[in-house]
Order: sequence, then structure tokens, then C-alpha cells
Amino acid sequence: MDGFHVRNTYAQLEASGVKGDGYEEGVERTRARIGTSRASQLQAEAALGDGQEKKRSLDPKEIQVLQSLDRYGFFSITSHDRLILLSSAPLLKKISHTSAGPPTASSNAPTVKLLPPVEVPAKESSRIEKWTRMLVPQKREFGGNVETWRIRPSKEPKLRERTYKGIPDRWRRAAWDLMMTRFSGISPRGYEILASEYRECLDKPSTYDIQIDLDVPRTISGHIMFRTRYGAGQRSLFHVLHSFSLRCPSCGYVQGMGPIAATLLCYFEPERVYASLVLLHDAYKLHDVFNQGFPGMLEAIYVQERIMETTMPAVYEAFKKHTISTTSYATKWYITLFANSVPFQTQLRFWDAFLLEGYDVFIAIAVAIVWVYRDHITSSSANFETILSLLSSFFVPEDENVLMSWIEMTLGDKKLRANMTQWRQDWKALVASGKDGAALL
Repeated sequence: MDGFHVRNTYAQLEASGVKGDGYEEGVERTRARIGTSRASQLQAEAALGDGQEKKRSLDPKEIQVLQSLDRYGFFSITSHDRLILLSSAPLLKKISHTSAGPPTASSNAPTVKLLPPVEVPAKESSRIEKWTRMLVPQKREFGGNVETWRIRPSKEPKLRERTYKGIPDRWRRAAWDLMMTRFSGISPRGYEILASEYRECLDKPSTYDIQIDLDVPRTISGHIMFRTRYGAGQRSLFHVLHSFSLRCPSCGYVQGMGPIAATLLCYFEPERVYASLVLLHDAYKLHDVFNQGFPGMLEAIYVQERIMETTMPAVYEAFKKHTISTTSYATKWYITLFANSVPFQTQLRFWDAFLLEGYDVFIAIAVAIVWVYRDHITSSSANFETILSLLSSFFVPEDENVLMSWIEMTLGDKKLRANMTQWRQDWKALVASGKDGAALL
């Protein structure tokens, strides 16, 4: 397999499309070349789109598939091996210096058999009305559609509170776009330049094309957009990651970019997703997270460890006792922005706060998880395996609102935020002096 064959395949299928997009598995064309037998060739040809997919009525099979989806487009099938409950009770207490829990506490957290059904939040309707009054059009396209939004000045003080309470899904695209624009300071002309850059990159080769193609079909494949091999969702994901891999020579492409791009594709068109990734890379400092050696992630872990050491010293000592490094369980949290560690609706709530406040949100989330399980970690029956298994699980919040309220309160603590800033400076000094290697668990 070579990069040209991969790019050429996606380009051809972008023109023709594929049949059964969203409910058929599709035919593999890059990782395994189409066979020379007549049957293999006929099967591949039959999977190509004929231009009639969107013109005909839905057949019973398609209707059945659509009926099985949740409100975000996921099939009601879980592929997570270990679901555990993220209890709300510990989150009712503000983070502060706390001692070890009872030694007889269980080393295992309560498990969850199935992901809970995705339901419309009870206050969704009233929050839609509030966001409708809070956001107003700033600029419209030629056809009249809103191109950019702004916040009504009188509602500006409400933005943080309403974001942590959950952005209504129908307003999420507009809100995310507004937040990224404000956080980065990008102009409308800047978006046009990035859109042009995205299109130009599609015709250029990338040394990462083969790896991107390998990762695309296993990126949130439980979503209808990304189910069909070479369907519209998979093609868009490949093209976005391909173009973005050419943006920064030192970052290139890493696997964690896939779930981030796929999540954004659920709300934006590919050109805007590319622009969003650039803003995350530049303004939200994901360049430091994805750069060689993941320096931004290590800095976040250092800050997380200082918070644990000052507020949960018994937990910190338990990690040392059992020789558990923070990187062994938290790497995927920080690299994928929690895309593969919590239910999708919870991930969206995390991202609401992240796009408003920045990367510190993920440090607060990591601390929240450890805070909830602190008694399990310090249990006399805990060991390397139980703790690592616990923190490598898929977390199902008992109450998302309680979790988000705790994160909001934690990041609203001015003393803690000042300490976090100082700890970042301390980390940079350790890196500069070559002492960072011994500074982490």
C-alpha cells in the first residue's frame, strides 16, 4: 500500500460516493487491495454510488437503522469493556486538603452494565430559549444564513454559568464557533484563508496518509457518519486529518487527533473543522500537547500532580507506593480530550467548558476523577493492578450536572488558578534545567 493509492482512492470515492452510506459496512479498498477475481471486482463496483442514493425513498432496513440511533447519531451498542460509575457524592464537597479514606474501603468502584440511554435534558427547552436570547447574528451570508454570531452585551455575564450548565445541542455549533473565534481572535478573513489552505492541501502528499487511512475506520465507528467504509464521514475525516498533518511539521499527525476531528465533524463542515483544528493547535496550545514528546501533556500532568499532592497527599503517596505514573492512565485523557473515556454527551459538556476557558479544564477533570475514587486508591486492598484498571476504565457520571458544577467551582477558585499558573512556570524551569525527568511520578 502506498500514499498515492490511498489519496487516489479517497478522491475517486469523493466523486462517486458509496452505496448504503451510514448503514452498510462498505468494501475495503486501501488496506486490502481489491482482488483480481471477477467476484471481488463486481462486489467493489456494486458498492460504488450511482447518484441515486439521495433521490429514492428510505427502505425498511435504513429506517430500522435510523430508529436505533440516539440523539447524537450513535448506534445503541456499547463497545466498552469496563464501565464504572463516577459517583456524585464526593463531588458535593469542594476540593480541599483531605486525609486518607478508611483502609477497609473497597479497591473497586461500582460497575455499570450498560451505558445509560441518551435523553434530552429536562431543561433543554428553557435553555434553548435563553441561548436564543443571548446569541444574536453578527454577519449574514449572501443567502441570508448567519455566518457569525455575537453575544448580546447584557447577557455577557451569563455566558460562563450557562456554558457549564450545558449548551443546548441545537446551539452547540454556533456557541463553539463563537468561543473559538473569541479565544483565538481570528477574523472572518482568517477563516477564509484557512479554508483555502485546506483545499490546497488536499492535492499535496503527506507522509502520514497510510497511517491516517488505517486509523479512520476505527475512529468513533459507532456513529452513523463514520460507520460505512469510505462513506462521506470517513472521507471527510481522512481529508481533514490529511490536510492538518501538513500544517505543522513538528506535530504532523498523531492518533489522538482523529477523535477530536471526528467530534468536530458532527457539528461542522470539513473546511471549518480544519480551521477549528488550527485554532486548537495555535490558540488553545494543542501544539504543545501533540508536539514530539508531548511537552504540553507532561506540563498538564505536572500541574495535576501538584494539585493531588497538596489536596490529596494520601492519594499521591499511594501512587508512589504502587509505582503508578500519571502518564500510565492519563495520557489518553489529555491526548484525545477525553473523547474515549466518557459518554459522548459528557464529552460534549467537557468541550463546552474547554472551548470557553482553555486546556486547564482537562486538568480539573482529571483531578475530579481522582477525587471521586480517592478512597478506592488509598484502600489497604488496592494495588498496582486495581488502581490502574480503575483509572483506565470508561467513566459514566452519576450526574453530569454535579460533575460540571464541581469543575466550574474548582476552576473558579482564584487561589488554585494562581497556583496552577505558578506550577506551570515551575515546570518550565525544570525543563530548562533538565530536571523534568525526575519531577513526575
